[in-house]
Amino acid sequence: MAEAEHGGFYQAVAEGLYKAEGLDVTIRQGGPQVNTAQVLLSGAVDMAIQANGFIPLNALREHADYVAVAAFFQKDPQMLMSHPEAGFKDLKELKGKPILISNDAWETYWKFLKVKYGFEDRQARLYTFNLAPWLADKTLTQQGYITSEPFAARAAGVNPTAFLLADYGYSTYSQVLMVSKKMATEKPKVVQGFVDASIKGWNGFLNGDHSRATALILKDNPDYTIKMNEDSIKALKDYGIAESGDAGTLGIGAMTDARWKDFFDTMVQAGVYPANLDYWQAYTLRFVNKKR
Repeated sequence: MAEAEHGGFYQAVAEGLYKAEGLDVTIRQGGPQVNTAQVLLSGAVDMAIQANGFIPLNALREHADYVAVAAFFQKDPQMLMSHPEAGFKDLKELKGKPILISNDAWETYWKFLKVKYGFEDRQARLYTFNLAPWLADKTLTQQGYITSEPFAARAAGVNPTAFLLADYGYSTYSQVLMVSKKMATEKPKVVQGFVDASIKGWNGFLNGDHSRATALILKDNPDYTIKMNEDSIKALKDYGIAESGDAGTLGIGAMTDARWKDFFDTMVQAGVYPANLDYWQAYTLRFVNKKR
């Protein structure tokens, strides 16, 4: 659903940045029942923002002609959080402890935790996107986004200990923009215009007046609040989700060959992908790294 995590795109709409590039852009929300990758691959939309680097690699593995053209988050907001009473100080201390994870986690970050930190399937419990079980049991750790669940926990009276997986070697990009290879090849000006306007939108949303974008977010998602929006923006900035790493020298949206190789190699080690997969065909650097 529409949240601050999508703020740069709403900013680009609100400030007319897409229109300035000659583009007519409509943002469609995702949500729990929406398979964004499937919607893109079916041709129902022209572009899609994907949660992580698995999606482009999965598309390549299935011989789908789609490619990642930008990564607006240098760090995946995925994290694990524990109760302060548990006393955990480092991610590695969670090995063997009960952790609530979603169904999607099994084929994504859980693979990373198993291969890098020795986590085991037996410690996993099903997370149903309800904070109540975690609040009731101080021995539990649970998944979440650094921009969301910690604030919900604090509102419920618990100041959690959060472990942002990106700070422990989980090198996937997030907010990855995917388009068809056909569009990237035949309409490069459209793709470049969207990327450029989105970069400007993210710069404005994070560092300028984002009130108009916030109004559009709240219109699309009435259950969201201004406080939730502001808390999430603070987390995005505090943890360097969009503006850290290569984005500091190459600009928001940056991607590099080295980063993709590191992520791919880790997932080969985890048994997710075969070592002979031509992973570099899952992305292109043509439209990013221009320090805009």
